[in-house]
Formats: sequence, structure tokens, C-alpha cells
Amino acid sequence: MKELKLGITEKGIVHKDQNPFDLDTRFRMVKESGVYDYYDKTPEDPALFDDYMAASEKYGIPIRAGGWFYELGKDEQLFRDKLELSARLGSKVHNTQVRARHADGHFVTNDEVFEFYMMAAELGDACGCYPTFEVHINMWSEDFRRITQVADMVEARGVPFRMTLDHSHVIFKINNEIEQKVFDIKSSIEAGELVLDPYKSGSCCQEWIDRGFVNHSHARAAVPNNPKNTCYTYEDGSPGRGAQYPWFEPEPGQFPGEWQEAKLEPWKEVVRQLFAYHANNDDSPLGQVSTEFIPGPDYGFGHGYSIFDHSVACAGWLRQTWEGTVNAKQ
Repeated sequence: MKELKLGITEKGIVHKDQNPFDLDTRFRMVKESGVYDYYDKTPEDPALFDDYMAASEKYGIPIRAGGWFYELGKDEQLFRDKLELSARLGSKVHNTQVRARHADGHFVTNDEVFEFYMMAAELGDACGCYPTFEVHINMWSEDFRRITQVADMVEARGVPFRMTLDHSHVIFKINNEIEQKVFDIKSSIEAGELVLDPYKSGSCCQEWIDRGFVNHSHARAAVPNNPKNTCYTYEDGSPGRGAQYPWFEPEPGQFPGEWQEAKLEPWKEVVRQLFAYHANNDDSPLGQVSTEFIPGPDYGFGHGYSIFDHSVACAGWLRQTWEGTVNAKQ
């Protein structure tokens, strides 16, 4: 069977946001779940390298992926340090989030992202851990139109464009008037230039998949017009943006919104498209998928369900879906 590894980001190894576990317990939970192949994390402090390696070796769970977020004009050296640390830990990919604004306050341009990407790709070639630029809210890539634009610039230089697909950030904007105002993607949606719905021809996720951009993926469920996270309130009074949806029905009061399993289908459809591409294309660059249900303000902060239990359940579906995709091909 063609290989596809499944892992979990460290922030997802928690039941509720106020009750974190120690490192050994986290690795043990991942091992005992029986559904994960690897751990996804780049430590905050390089001094923790030995602790992470010891836990990884103790439980036989490699640290195959990691990542961090960066502000251009300030964090270039931080990126070099984090990428080197990821490579030392044995990671194959370094999920790279580039903030929407430059350190001097302006919105980063395509040229600036391109220049950073080219530097990052060269460093990845040297160390064997490849930066994958993530589609993500609050980052340059939240304007989904720009991803292909930058990718074209990169490929024109003969360099592959490597991205992390976290399609929760796309799905939750479907039929979401407020979210479509961000970077004014609504105008492009209405003009048919940007398609979010995975069931429609020319959807942005399908384009990224078909062009072979997706080297890494984060799997966190979201639904069209996802409920806001009213369990969190920002200083301006606005709630969390709401880019996470429980995998199975939560108990009453555990989630600030209505839960319907059928609403997960658009999110699942993108996974099916990604897996079909990987199964049917020998040159598919996809190496792994990390579940990423997390307790952040725009995600699961204050929710009463177990983030880890929902991660494990989602991972079980991912594995079953992948195996079904491969078997259907044979």
C-alpha cells in the first residue's frame, strides 16, 4: 500500500484547554491511541531538544513534522533556527506560517513572500527538512487568491511550491458573509474567480491539490459558516472567529453552536480529493497529515469536549478513508 503517515500536533494532545499534560504523558497518549504514526511539534525552546528526543525514543513515536509562525522583517533568523531545530529532531517538513503584516506594519507583498520562500526552500534543501507554507487565517495566505500567484512566481524559477493544506480555513468561510469581507474575497467569489465550495468545478483546494502543491496537511474539522467561538471574547468585544467543529456530537453545553454530522461533508470532501490525488499520482508530494484540533481562541478555547478524543476519532476516519481510497484503486 502506498504510504501516508498520520500524526497529531502537540496542541491537540489535551482534553480541555486549562488542563495541559507533561511531555511524557503527551507522547504516551499518542502511542496508546493506536492511530498515530508521529508527533508534530517544533519546541518553543531549543534547550528542550533532549527532552523531546528522549520521549520520542521511549515511545517509538518520531517527530516527523513541526512548525512555527513568522513575521517578515523580524523573524528571519528565528526561522533559520527553528528549521535547523526541526531538522535535528528528524522532521521532514516545517509548517511555515507567514503573518499578514510585515514588522513595519504594512501588509506583506507577494514579492516579499516569494523572496522569503526562496530563501526557505534553499535552507530546506540543505538540511532535509522542507518548509511548507500554510493556508491560514491571520496570515498572508488568508487571501486565498495569492497562493497561486506566489506559487507561479516560485515555479517560474524551477523550484517546487510546497504548501500545508489546512482547508478548515477555507471551509469555514463558505456562506460566511463576515469572513468573506476579510481581504474582500467576496468580490472574487461573486465573480466566479474564487471558488470555495469543494463540490464545484475549479475550487481553490482542488487547484492546489491538482497542481501538486500539498506536501503536508493539517486536519481540523470545520463547516460552512462555522459557529463563532463565543466562549472567547477579544478586547474589541468580538468572539473567536470559529474555525473548528467537533468531530462527533458533543454533550449539551460543550460547544457554542448546533452540531450536525452532515455539515462535515464539505470538509470531508476535500480530504477525499487530496487522498484520491495522492493514491493516483506517483509524483504526489504529500507525505503526512496531522490532526490539529486545538484550544486556541478562534478554535476550541472554552469548549467542554475532549480535544484529544475528537482528534483520535478524526484520525480513525482519516486512516479508514485513506485505506478505502487505496483499495478502490487496486
